[in-house]
Amino acid sequence: MMEGIYTSFFTDIVVIFILSVFLLLVLYRIRIPSVVGFLLTGIIVGPSGLGLIHNQDSIEFFAEFGVIFLLFTIGLEFSISHILRSRQFVLIGGTVQVFSTILLATALMKLAGMGLNHAIFVGMLVSLSSTAIVMKVLADRQEVGSPHGKAALGILIFQDLIVIPMMMITPILGGDTTDSPSVLKLLSGGILIIAVVYISSRYVIPYLLHYAARLRNREMFLFIVIGTCLLIAYLTSEIGLSMALGAFLAGLIISESEYSMHAMYNMVPFRDIFAAFFFISIGMIFDLSYLLVHPVLVAVLVAIIIIVKYGTGTIAAIASGLPARSSVLTGISLSQIGEFSFILATTGVSAGILASDQYQLFLDVSVVTMGLAPLLISLSTRVSPKLAAPLTRIVPDHATTPDKETAREMKDHIIIVGFGLNGMNVAKSAKAAGVPYRIIEMNPDTVRKERKKGESILYGDAAQPGILMKAGIDQARVLVVVVNDPFATQQTVRIARELNPGLYIIARTRFMGEVSTLVDLGADDVIPEEFETSIEIFTRILNKYLIPEDEIERLVRDIRAGGYQMLRSVSTTPATFDDLMGLVPDIDMRTIRIPNSSPWVGKNLAESQLRNRFHVSVVAIRRGNRMIISPGGDDVISGSDILMIIGKSNDIRRAFHQCEAEQQV
Repeated sequence: MMEGIYTSFFTDIVVIFILSVFLLLVLYRIRIPSVVGFLLTGIIVGPSGLGLIHNQDSIEFFAEFGVIFLLFTIGLEFSISHILRSRQFVLIGGTVQVFSTILLATALMKLAGMGLNHAIFVGMLVSLSSTAIVMKVLADRQEVGSPHGKAALGILIFQDLIVIPMMMITPILGGDTTDSPSVLKLLSGGILIIAVVYISSRYVIPYLLHYAARLRNREMFLFIVIGTCLLIAYLTSEIGLSMALGAFLAGLIISESEYSMHAMYNMVPFRDIFAAFFFISIGMIFDLSYLLVHPVLVAVLVAIIIIVKYGTGTIAAIASGLPARSSVLTGISLSQIGEFSFILATTGVSAGILASDQYQLFLDVSVVTMGLAPLLISLSTRVSPKLAAPLTRIVPDHATTPDKETAREMKDHIIIVGFGLNGMNVAKSAKAAGVPYRIIEMNPDTVRKERKKGESILYGDAAQPGILMKAGIDQARVLVVVVNDPFATQQTVRIARELNPGLYIIARTRFMGEVSTLVDLGADDVIPEEFETSIEIFTRILNKYLIPEDEIERLVRDIRAGGYQMLRSVSTTPATFDDLMGLVPDIDMRTIRIPNSSPWVGKNLAESQLRNRFHVSVVAIRRGNRMIISPGGDDVISGSDILMIIGKSNDIRRAFHQCEAEQQV
């Protein structure tokens, strides 16, 4: 009996993998995100599709791990201090987004004739977004660290926290107060979790990881990492919080240690596999027959939800201090219904708020919004400038700039867009050279901190013409764009070229595929990290083989001629003696200290006949703090000198022994 169950489950897994690989290959060709492929897999193999899966509960079990590991890795990428720096997104952005969505949705449901309690509950369902989908897509696009990525994460964290009080009041909305969780239990459990997180991050986990790393025990390290994740997730579920939130907290615990990146490396395969099962499980609950019977109703509700959530997400980001374009990107990222809404909806069904047909309508609408989310996020960078344009008239795309008149008076200066590591280095170099510069940065905390230090920096989105004009783009000589957002880089280059045709523009990008686009938009020089890294690796390899530097320079010029022009010469590292030993295995270098009683004292190198007698050469003599490089035959040997001798190991050994023997005589 059990063997039959295992065989059936194994068959389900094989079917899911085969179909997923096929769909991913097809969708990759047409540049559709992989999340959509997993959702389609679930729809096809699910009950409303071909009905190929017989163990749906097992798939949902795997799906739960997918959400846990996804949130765990997100926590690993951040840190507690990082989250505290983004508190405006959690507290202000989250509050505005959730409650404005509930308010709007409740008003719309009331206009549709729904009762107040029912309408409030629907508003709560709609207010939640999909942490799993949003963070997966942003991570794939490398936008988690962007301003809109940070805002989206902060708002999603608030949503995960607000689910608990929502679940507490759901029975009350249904007219029953007996099933409401204990507030005392929730508060005491929350205090316990905070204590566990603090103690673990400070004392326990760093010690265990250090011990496993010192023993070089990969299995122990991996089990400590996964065990931490599952333990904190279990504790949070026991007090009524979501397991996903617990997994995120577990990631924060390990992120405070020096082993966070190694833990991330070990967790990525688990995250990707189990997260795929989560998206597949979402597709499996989609009822295709219901959609075919009510296509107009589903389409209208999907459109309303996306519009409402886009609007509230955008307003929340603006309230948190983001400029217009980043706020629009945040709103688009959050314009879907989330996985925790399913849990809340199940509670609503149990409380008698949702009927079975309403529940199925909710499921279909939710899955469609989740399926559209990756597509909308991928299109967001293209449509955000047009959507942000009217907002800039209402919400100025800059913070207070007390020295803006000074910016207008600047001439022949550098404008640095982005004040990360690259931006800081450019600013330091400009300051050292006495070249005037102006910085544009979108992180308000960075702007405030650097202003206190006296930096010429303003807050805003450089993809907006007004911000570039405030930085004096019309009088600038050079623009350096070093931000992580590829579309923002393209927009900034295009607008800057239009505002100042004579401007010299240098842009940094990540991949070679983006170079031609930036050049076409007006960049004079594009530095792709991917290509430049390969050049540096290639150069250092050739140095190790002692290839002459002029030949290396020629090879690098030839390589760059096929890609892009670089102003700087390639950095070259001199070959070390170890490199020479690699090419000539028999060669060696040793040092011999000459005692005061040695008969060699007072003789010059020619008289010592080291080269003739032992076939070795003295390449340097250390005399106290003085170093004599490449000594000649007439250089005299003194007591306590240290001779650096090069030659074959046996010959050097004979010379050393001879020195000792002559000293004894």
